[in-house]
Amino acid sequence: MWFAGPARRVPEAGRPATLRLGFTLSRGMRVGLYGGSFNPAHEGHAHVAETARKRLKLDRVIWLVSPQNPLKSSRETASLADRMAGVRRYARGRSMIVSAAETRIGSAYTIDTLRVLKARFPGVQFVWIMGADSLAGFHRWRGWTEIMGGAPVAVVSRPWISLKSRFSPAARRFAAARRPISQAPLLPGAAPPRWVFLTGPLNFQSSTALRERMRKG
Repeated sequence: MWFAGPARRVPEAGRPATLRLGFTLSRGMRVGLYGGSFNPAHEGHAHVAETARKRLKLDRVIWLVSPQNPLKSSRETASLADRMAGVRRYARGRSMIVSAAETRIGSAYTIDTLRVLKARFPGVQFVWIMGADSLAGFHRWRGWTEIMGGAPVAVVSRPWISLKSRFSPAARRFAAARRPISQAPLLPGAAPPRWVFLTGPLNFQSSTALRERMRKG
């Protein structure tokens, strides 16, 4: 059952010990949470994950493949199995974990996922990872201010949207919480709200362009 208002929680949030998420984490680990539809996954996603891993000195990056993005059409979303398989082609190395945790816990929203994982793994230093394209529309996410207050956030620059995202409602709302790139390694474990905008070489692949190419091909 879902609850509205501040007390709303996902079904397993009160019983974190019962979760079977397919991965284990140890207290003190620095872990990035990278959520998305990945419809389909591409090198741009891998660029975001790897940039965050290196610049934040993370022990793990967990790719949280969503069951269905509430802000996107289900008609154009491939099956979870197909999207998971696609992500595994790009999430390379033992530090990258591909997970269907949101499906397992019955969560459709990032805020619920974050709450469950923090309860399940106390002492783990979580950071939420997103591309600059997600920051541009972050204010449309359910509980977006609570997400910023629940974990530090790392934003990785993406083509065409990076400048716009820096002036987005979320960026303006939490302008005082932004830290310089030089402090990126300090982000895991920092008291939220804290966020950094990571610039660097850009990868121009996008899921939208790939889907359009697949339709025409």
